[in-house]
Amino acid sequence: MELTIGVVQMDCVLKDKEKNMQKAEYYIDQVGMDVDVLCLPEFFTTGYHLGLIKDEFFTLAETVPGPTVHRLAEKARKYGTAIIANIVEKDSLQESVLYDTTFVIDENGNYVGKYRKVHLYPTEHQYFRSGSEFPVFDVKGMRIGIATCYDHAFEEMFRIMALKGAEVIFIPSAVPVNFEYLLNLRTCARAQDNQIFTVAINRVGTENEFTYCGLSKIANPRGEVICEAGDEEGVLVGTIDTSLISKERIQEPILRSRRPELYGSLVES
Repeated sequence: MELTIGVVQMDCVLKDKEKNMQKAEYYIDQVGMDVDVLCLPEFFTTGYHLGLIKDEFFTLAETVPGPTVHRLAEKARKYGTAIIANIVEKDSLQESVLYDTTFVIDENGNYVGKYRKVHLYPTEHQYFRSGSEFPVFDVKGMRIGIATCYDHAFEEMFRIMALKGAEVIFIPSAVPVNFEYLLNLRTCARAQDNQIFTVAINRVGTENEFTYCGLSKIANPRGEVICEAGDEEGVLVGTIDTSLISKERIQEPILRSRRPELYGSLVES
């Protein structure tokens, strides 16, 4: 099955949710009719810089589903395009609890579910609580998973999602300059490790001392980059063919060759 993926690589105005939403909608309107799935970078509505946003995260946060989900669902319904997006979520029962959350809307505009970032970067613990699940979702006839930025350092979660049937894992990120090597290496390695497609959605622009490197990309099950953005705003569009997954797994049956009964030491404290 062939699917066309749109990756929105955008700059974000710090703490200006409306301006950022308008920019995201502009890019969705540009390509919505031409892509099956469209994805947005980490904290696209607020910007990321923890030291500049600080406690304003609590006022910028919203529930999932909530206003941003509903607004993007209208676009998904209009264009028949599934949308994956990441925002600051406040817990619906405990408003003082925040998560780094990615949600999924299907091509009919229905809210499908969410993933709460499990592996928080050390500085993120000051504001956010870790998630505890690795869900997979059915969108456009394929199974997808989510990993957020620092998550892609942890190959175990990718293997779990692959074993659950994930064919494509989307990685919304805010990776700064000087960390390009991690974005490049891990996106390809996690794809080849599990013989799946990975989609890295990174942002661009500058927030005080941080400049974000862009380089959004799609990697195939061989770990090869099939399309890549530079460091400018825009939408990267690439086509994936999920039949390549089975071809790679027939050639080299990595998942079938696993010996989980020998891996217990991985989880010993």
